[in-house]
Amino acid sequence: MEEKMIYLEERLKSFPKLSLSILPTPCHRLDFLSEKYGVDIYCKRDDMTGFGFGGNKSRKLEFLIGEAREHDCDTLVTSGGIQSNFCRLTAAAGAANEMSVHLILGGGRPAEATGNVFLDKMLGAQIHYVVSSDWNDWEAKSKKIASDLADKGRKVFRIPIGGSVPVGVAGYTAAFLEIMKDQTRLNTSFDQIIHASGSGGTQAGLVAGKELTGWPGRISGISVAMDKETLEKMVFELALKTASLLGGRVNRKSVQVDDGFIGDGYAIRTTGSEKAIELFARREGIFLDHVYTGKAANALLDWLEKGTLSGQSILFIHTGGQVELFAKN
Repeated sequence: MEEKMIYLEERLKSFPKLSLSILPTPCHRLDFLSEKYGVDIYCKRDDMTGFGFGGNKSRKLEFLIGEAREHDCDTLVTSGGIQSNFCRLTAAAGAANEMSVHLILGGGRPAEATGNVFLDKMLGAQIHYVVSSDWNDWEAKSKKIASDLADKGRKVFRIPIGGSVPVGVAGYTAAFLEIMKDQTRLNTSFDQIIHASGSGGTQAGLVAGKELTGWPGRISGISVAMDKETLEKMVFELALKTASLLGGRVNRKSVQVDDGFIGDGYAIRTTGSEKAIELFARREGIFLDHVYTGKAANALLDWLEKGTLSGQSILFIHTGGQVELFAKN
């Protein structure tokens, strides 16, 4: 496995990349939960990547902005929900690299700019609101704006929702290698990685890393938006394309999604996530969000209560998103 990790690390170096994150991010034991349930539980703190208020999406943007700069692009266009973490980080990356940024935010114009919208404006992004909760509508508007800007002579780099394209996904394959090094430092061997899965890019990157290195553990994506069948198909296709870029393949069985914690829909709070957020704050001093990490933590706690993780060493990835706690919309 070590030789495969070295090989993969070298392949990743061939991608254009712009350093944004402060890496490696911390990885530490969650003492309260570990003692309460008799299971070793660790937390990978990708909420502490350090750039633009942090979050896992900065790893994807390192590769995406690297590609944009290689093509001399001067404008970034992407879309997401009204409190999109990826849009906020794209705005930060554009500002730091003197690029214009156009954000298409779904859900309609808020009465007050709070949370990520407040930060988007502070970063100088131009915001276009779409009165729809359908991701396809956001993407259609994104493509239209990108086309209009290109017609006006701008060199546009359009990024799909969440940066979930093979080049962006490679950022989380690199993160997988970092996690393997965390194992060594912590003198443990993770049996399972649990994380929130939205547009599928984070999970696809992890799955590609697992397959390309031969790591025997399980990667469990907790869906926050899509049904199991749809998200597993999306993750598999993304992982397959990313692995192909890196010289390998992916087994469909390695893609595991649980869609039982979505609740009424994307970005809609659930009772379980509320309880998980409170427990993590009061017992571990860690703040989660309602859209992503709260729902993933709900799954983690549910599985711990049921005893399905007994005897395992678990890694929970904190993908960031706490800015959402300060949003009023």
